[in-house]
Amino acid sequence: PWSLPSGDSRAVQGHLRQCKLTLTQHLTHLVAGEGDPQAGTMTECFDCDNCKESLYGRKYIQMDNGPYCIPCYDAHFANTCDECKELIGHDCRELYYEDRHYHEHCFRCFRCDRSLADEPFTCQGEELLCNDCYCSEFSSKCVACEKTVMPGSRKLEYNGQTWHEHCFICSSCQQPIGSRSFIPDKKDYYCVPCYESKFAPRCTRCKKTLTKGGVTYRDEPWHKECFVCTGCKTPLAGQQFTSQDDNPYCVKCFGNLYAKKCSACTKPITGFGGGKYVSFEDRHWHHNCFNCARCNTSLVGKGFIPDNEEILCRDCSSDL
Repeated sequence: PWSLPSGDSRAVQGHLRQCKLTLTQHLTHLVAGEGDPQAGTMTECFDCDNCKESLYGRKYIQMDNGPYCIPCYDAHFANTCDECKELIGHDCRELYYEDRHYHEHCFRCFRCDRSLADEPFTCQGEELLCNDCYCSEFSSKCVACEKTVMPGSRKLEYNGQTWHEHCFICSSCQQPIGSRSFIPDKKDYYCVPCYESKFAPRCTRCKKTLTKGGVTYRDEPWHKECFVCTGCKTPLAGQQFTSQDDNPYCVKCFGNLYAKKCSACTKPITGFGGGKYVSFEDRHWHHNCFNCARCNTSLVGKGFIPDNEEILCRDCSSDL
Protein backbone atom coordinates (compact mmCIF):
# COMPACT_ATOMS: atom_id res chain seq x y z
CA PRO A 1 0.00 0.00 0.00
CA TRP A 2 1.04 3.60 -0.61
CA SER A 3 1.02 6.12 2.22
CA LEU A 4 -0.38 9.65 2.09
CA PRO A 5 1.53 12.63 3.54
CA SER A 6 0.34 13.44 7.05
CA GLY A 7 -0.82 16.97 7.96
CA ASP A 8 -2.19 19.24 10.65
CA SER A 9 -5.21 17.59 12.25
CA ARG A 10 -7.08 20.89 12.22
CA ALA A 11 -6.61 22.43 8.83
CA VAL A 12 -3.87 20.96 6.64
CA GLN A 13 -4.58 20.04 3.10
CA GLY A 14 -3.14 16.85 1.71
CA HIS A 15 -2.99 15.45 -1.76
CA LEU A 16 -3.71 11.79 -2.08
CA ARG A 17 -1.29 9.62 -3.78
CA GLN A 18 -2.57 6.32 -4.99
CA CYS A 19 -1.33 3.37 -6.80
CA LYS A 20 -2.52 -0.10 -7.74
CA LEU A 21 -0.81 -2.74 -5.76
CA THR A 22 1.52 -4.21 -8.32
CA LEU A 23 1.57 -7.92 -8.10
CA THR A 24 3.52 -8.76 -11.23
CA GLN A 25 6.56 -9.68 -9.20
CA HIS A 26 4.66 -11.63 -6.55
CA LEU A 27 1.50 -13.04 -8.11
CA THR A 28 2.00 -15.80 -10.58
CA HIS A 29 -0.11 -18.43 -12.30
CA LEU A 30 1.78 -21.62 -11.96
CA VAL A 31 0.71 -24.81 -13.65
CA ALA A 32 3.09 -27.61 -12.89
CA GLY A 33 5.20 -28.50 -15.89
CA GLU A 34 3.72 -25.80 -18.21
CA GLY A 35 5.69 -22.82 -19.44
CA ASP A 36 7.67 -22.14 -16.25
CA PRO A 37 11.41 -22.45 -16.82
CA GLN A 38 11.78 -23.41 -13.15
CA ALA A 39 9.17 -26.18 -13.31
CA GLY A 40 11.70 -28.82 -14.18
CA THR A 41 14.06 -27.86 -11.33
CA MET A 42 11.55 -27.21 -8.47
CA THR A 43 11.53 -29.55 -5.55
CA GLU A 44 8.60 -31.82 -5.25
CA CYS A 45 7.22 -29.77 -2.30
CA PHE A 46 6.03 -26.25 -3.29
CA ASP A 47 3.54 -25.38 -0.54
CA CYS A 48 2.00 -22.30 1.15
CA ASP A 49 4.23 -21.29 4.05
CA ASN A 50 1.17 -21.02 6.31
CA CYS A 51 -1.41 -23.67 5.44
CA LYS A 52 1.13 -26.00 3.76
CA GLU A 53 -1.23 -26.63 0.83
CA SER A 54 0.37 -27.11 -2.55
CA LEU A 55 0.68 -24.00 -4.70
CA TYR A 56 1.08 -25.82 -7.99
CA GLY A 57 -1.40 -24.37 -10.47
CA ARG A 58 -2.57 -21.69 -7.98
CA LYS A 59 -1.98 -17.99 -7.52
CA TYR A 60 0.38 -17.11 -4.72
CA ILE A 61 2.27 -14.14 -3.30
CA GLN A 62 5.95 -14.42 -2.57
CA MET A 63 6.94 -12.89 0.79
CA ASP A 64 10.42 -12.65 2.30
CA ASN A 65 9.86 -15.76 4.40
CA GLY A 66 8.22 -17.78 1.66
CA PRO A 67 5.20 -18.08 -0.65
CA TYR A 68 1.61 -17.67 0.55
CA CYS A 69 -1.65 -18.69 -1.03
CA ILE A 70 -4.10 -15.85 -1.54
CA PRO A 71 -6.43 -16.67 1.40
CA CYS A 72 -3.49 -16.98 3.82
CA TYR A 73 -1.94 -13.75 2.54
CA ASP A 74 -5.17 -11.82 3.04
CA ALA A 75 -5.71 -13.34 6.50
CA HIS A 76 -2.22 -12.63 7.80
CA PHE A 77 -0.97 -9.55 5.95
CA ALA A 78 -3.93 -7.54 4.65
CA ASN A 79 -4.85 -4.33 6.53
CA THR A 80 -8.29 -3.52 7.88
CA CYS A 81 -10.15 -0.56 6.35
CA ASP A 82 -10.60 2.18 8.94
CA GLU A 83 -13.98 3.06 7.48
CA CYS A 84 -15.81 -0.20 6.77
CA LYS A 85 -13.68 -2.37 9.15
CA GLU A 86 -13.27 -5.07 6.47
CA LEU A 87 -10.02 -6.52 5.18
CA ILE A 88 -8.40 -4.80 2.24
CA GLY A 89 -7.74 -7.71 -0.06
CA HIS A 90 -4.63 -8.20 -2.16
CA ASP A 91 -6.50 -7.22 -5.31
CA CYS A 92 -7.93 -3.93 -3.90
CA ARG A 93 -6.46 -0.47 -4.23
CA GLU A 94 -5.43 0.58 -0.75
CA LEU A 95 -4.97 4.15 0.50
CA TYR A 96 -2.98 5.01 3.61
CA TYR A 97 -3.15 8.21 5.70
CA GLU A 98 -1.76 8.85 9.20
CA ASP A 99 -1.60 5.18 10.27
CA ARG A 100 -5.06 4.53 8.85
CA HIS A 101 -5.84 2.31 5.87
CA TYR A 102 -8.80 2.59 3.50
CA HIS A 103 -10.31 0.90 0.51
CA GLU A 104 -10.26 3.31 -2.37
CA HIS A 105 -14.05 3.47 -2.41
CA CYS A 106 -14.13 4.09 1.40
CA PHE A 107 -11.81 7.08 1.30
CA ARG A 108 -14.53 9.72 1.01
CA CYS A 109 -15.53 13.12 2.42
CA PHE A 110 -17.48 12.70 5.68
CA ARG A 111 -19.91 15.46 4.68
CA CYS A 112 -20.65 15.27 0.95
CA ASP A 113 -19.45 11.67 0.40
CA ARG A 114 -17.35 12.61 -2.63
CA SER A 115 -14.28 10.50 -3.31
CA LEU A 116 -11.03 11.94 -2.00
CA ALA A 117 -8.83 9.61 -4.04
CA ASP A 118 -7.80 12.39 -6.42
CA GLU A 119 -8.87 15.47 -4.43
CA PRO A 120 -7.17 17.75 -1.90
CA PHE A 121 -8.56 17.12 1.57
CA THR A 122 -8.31 18.18 5.21
CA CYS A 123 -8.46 16.12 8.37
CA GLN A 124 -10.66 17.80 10.99
CA GLY A 125 -10.46 15.73 14.16
CA GLU A 126 -11.36 12.21 13.02
CA GLU A 127 -13.20 13.38 9.92
CA LEU A 128 -11.81 13.63 6.42
CA LEU A 129 -13.26 16.58 4.54
CA CYS A 130 -12.93 17.69 0.96
CA ASN A 131 -11.63 21.19 0.48
CA ASP A 132 -15.06 22.63 -0.36
CA CYS A 133 -16.75 21.17 2.75
CA TYR A 134 -13.96 22.29 5.04
CA CYS A 135 -13.98 25.85 3.70
CA SER A 136 -17.78 26.03 3.84
CA GLU A 137 -17.92 24.99 7.50
CA PHE A 138 -14.68 26.15 9.09
CA SER A 139 -13.20 28.95 6.97
CA SER A 140 -14.24 32.57 7.44
CA LYS A 141 -15.93 34.58 4.71
CA CYS A 142 -14.69 37.90 3.35
CA VAL A 143 -17.02 40.70 4.52
CA ALA A 144 -16.45 42.54 1.24
CA CYS A 145 -17.10 39.88 -1.42
CA GLU A 146 -18.80 37.30 0.87
CA LYS A 147 -16.65 34.53 -0.61
CA THR A 148 -14.70 32.00 1.44
CA VAL A 149 -11.21 32.97 2.51
CA MET A 150 -9.33 29.84 1.51
CA PRO A 151 -6.86 28.36 4.03
CA GLY A 152 -3.34 29.55 3.34
CA SER A 153 -4.43 32.60 1.33
CA ARG A 154 -3.39 36.11 2.35
CA LYS A 155 -6.03 37.82 4.45
CA LEU A 156 -6.58 40.69 6.88
CA GLU A 157 -8.45 40.42 10.17
CA TYR A 158 -9.72 43.40 12.13
CA ASN A 159 -12.33 43.77 14.84
CA GLY A 160 -13.53 40.18 14.43
CA GLN A 161 -13.97 40.44 10.66
CA THR A 162 -11.97 38.98 7.78
CA TRP A 163 -11.09 40.26 4.30
CA HIS A 164 -9.19 38.89 1.35
CA GLU A 165 -6.06 41.01 1.10
CA HIS A 166 -7.18 42.41 -2.27
CA CYS A 167 -10.70 43.15 -0.91
CA PHE A 168 -9.56 45.37 1.98
CA ILE A 169 -9.46 48.71 0.15
CA CYS A 170 -9.54 52.40 1.09
CA SER A 171 -13.09 53.78 0.99
CA SER A 172 -11.80 56.91 -0.75
CA CYS A 173 -9.10 55.98 -3.29
CA GLN A 174 -10.32 52.36 -3.66
CA GLN A 175 -6.74 51.05 -3.53
CA PRO A 176 -5.81 47.95 -1.48
CA ILE A 177 -4.52 49.00 1.93
CA GLY A 178 -2.41 45.88 2.39
CA SER A 179 0.05 46.16 5.28
CA ARG A 180 -0.16 49.97 5.45
CA SER A 181 -1.69 51.85 8.37
CA PHE A 182 -5.38 52.65 8.11
CA ILE A 183 -8.01 54.59 10.04
CA PRO A 184 -11.54 53.20 10.64
CA ASP A 185 -14.51 55.55 10.43
CA LYS A 186 -17.79 53.82 11.27
CA LYS A 187 -18.11 51.15 8.54
CA ASP A 188 -15.48 52.69 6.28
CA TYR A 189 -11.72 52.29 6.27
CA TYR A 190 -9.25 54.84 4.94
CA CYS A 191 -5.55 54.86 4.19
CA VAL A 192 -3.80 57.60 6.19
CA PRO A 193 -3.30 60.07 3.28
CA CYS A 194 -6.97 59.86 2.26
CA TYR A 195 -8.22 60.20 5.83
CA GLU A 196 -6.06 63.25 6.47
CA SER A 197 -7.19 64.83 3.21
CA LYS A 198 -10.87 64.12 3.91
CA PHE A 199 -11.29 64.50 7.66
CA ALA A 200 -8.22 65.84 9.48
CA PRO A 201 -8.41 69.52 10.61
CA ARG A 202 -6.23 72.04 8.81
CA CYS A 203 -3.99 74.59 10.43
CA THR A 204 -5.46 78.11 10.32
CA ARG A 205 -2.10 79.53 9.30
CA CYS A 206 -0.42 77.08 6.91
CA LYS A 207 -3.61 75.22 5.83
CA LYS A 208 -1.87 71.84 6.16
CA THR A 209 -3.48 68.95 8.03
CA LEU A 210 -2.92 68.41 11.73
CA THR A 211 -2.09 64.75 12.34
CA LYS A 212 -1.36 65.05 16.07
CA GLY A 213 -1.18 67.67 18.82
CA GLY A 214 -1.79 71.26 17.85
CA VAL A 215 -3.32 74.31 19.55
CA THR A 216 -6.88 75.65 19.51
CA TYR A 217 -7.27 79.44 19.47
CA ARG A 218 -10.66 81.07 18.96
CA ASP A 219 -12.08 77.62 18.10
CA GLU A 220 -9.59 77.23 15.27
CA PRO A 221 -6.79 74.62 15.00
CA TRP A 222 -3.13 75.56 14.68
CA HIS A 223 0.13 73.64 14.51
CA LYS A 224 2.17 74.42 17.61
CA GLU A 225 4.96 75.73 15.44
CA CYS A 226 2.49 77.94 13.53
CA PHE A 227 0.94 79.55 16.61
CA VAL A 228 3.44 82.38 17.19
CA CYS A 229 3.47 85.97 18.42
CA THR A 230 2.37 88.38 15.73
CA GLY A 231 5.15 90.74 16.76
CA CYS A 232 8.32 88.75 17.51
CA LYS A 233 7.25 85.34 16.08
CA THR A 234 8.04 83.53 19.34
CA PRO A 235 6.02 80.28 19.73
CA LEU A 236 3.12 80.88 22.11
CA ALA A 237 2.12 77.26 22.85
CA GLY A 238 2.27 76.83 26.63
CA GLN A 239 3.06 80.53 27.18
CA GLN A 240 0.98 83.48 28.40
CA PHE A 241 -0.33 85.58 25.56
CA THR A 242 -3.06 88.04 24.72
CA SER A 243 -4.61 89.32 21.54
CA GLN A 244 -5.20 92.55 19.74
CA ASP A 245 -7.56 92.70 16.76
CA ASP A 246 -7.74 88.86 16.87
CA ASN A 247 -3.97 88.58 16.51
CA PRO A 248 -2.04 86.79 19.28
CA TYR A 249 0.85 88.55 21.02
CA CYS A 250 3.33 87.52 23.69
CA VAL A 251 3.23 89.57 26.91
CA LYS A 252 6.30 91.58 26.01
CA CYS A 253 5.17 92.58 22.51
CA PHE A 254 1.66 93.37 23.66
CA GLY A 255 3.01 95.58 26.47
CA ASN A 256 5.36 97.46 24.16
CA LEU A 257 2.82 97.96 21.43
CA TYR A 258 -0.56 98.37 23.12
CA ALA A 259 -0.41 98.44 26.94
CA LYS A 260 -0.80 101.59 29.04
CA LYS A 261 2.45 102.95 30.54
CA CYS A 262 2.93 103.53 34.24
CA SER A 263 3.25 107.26 35.00
CA ALA A 264 5.87 106.46 37.63
CA CYS A 265 8.18 103.79 36.08
CA THR A 266 7.05 104.20 32.44
CA LYS A 267 6.87 100.39 32.02
CA PRO A 268 3.83 98.75 30.40
CA ILE A 269 0.84 97.88 32.57
CA THR A 270 -0.26 94.51 31.20
CA GLY A 271 -2.31 93.10 34.05
CA PHE A 272 -0.61 89.65 33.68
CA GLY A 273 0.38 87.69 36.75
CA GLY A 274 -2.41 89.20 38.84
CA GLY A 275 -0.94 92.71 38.48
CA LYS A 276 -3.29 95.57 39.41
CA TYR A 277 -3.11 99.23 38.55
CA VAL A 278 -4.63 102.57 39.47
CA SER A 279 -6.01 105.11 37.00
CA PHE A 280 -6.59 108.80 37.57
CA GLU A 281 -7.80 111.02 34.75
CA ASP A 282 -5.52 110.06 31.85
CA ARG A 283 -2.71 108.65 33.97
CA HIS A 284 -2.06 105.10 35.20
CA TRP A 285 0.18 103.49 37.83
CA HIS A 286 1.17 100.01 38.88
CA HIS A 287 -0.07 99.33 42.43
CA ASN A 288 3.45 99.27 43.75
CA CYS A 289 4.26 102.49 41.87
CA PHE A 290 1.28 104.49 43.22
CA ASN A 291 3.18 106.24 46.01
CA CYS A 292 3.48 109.74 47.45
CA ALA A 293 6.09 111.74 45.49
CA ARG A 294 7.53 113.17 48.76
CA CYS A 295 7.46 110.41 51.43
CA ASN A 296 7.02 107.42 49.10
CA THR A 297 4.07 106.13 51.16
CA SER A 298 1.71 103.88 49.20
CA LEU A 299 -1.45 105.71 48.27
CA VAL A 300 -3.43 102.60 47.21
CA GLY A 301 -6.83 102.79 48.90
CA LYS A 302 -6.01 106.16 50.47
CA GLY A 303 -6.82 109.76 49.70
CA PHE A 304 -4.25 111.73 47.73
CA ILE A 305 -3.72 115.23 46.33
CA PRO A 306 -2.53 115.79 42.75
CA ASP A 307 0.16 118.47 42.45
CA ASN A 308 0.83 119.08 38.77
CA GLU A 309 2.59 115.86 37.64
CA GLU A 310 3.02 114.57 41.18
CA ILE A 311 0.63 112.92 43.63
CA LEU A 312 0.95 113.57 47.36
CA CYS A 313 -0.44 112.07 50.52
CA ARG A 314 -2.56 114.39 52.73
CA ASP A 315 0.26 114.97 55.19
CA CYS A 316 2.75 116.02 52.52
CA SER A 317 0.21 118.20 50.74
CA SER A 318 -0.55 120.11 53.99
CA ASP A 319 3.09 121.26 54.15
CA LEU A 320 2.78 123.13 50.92
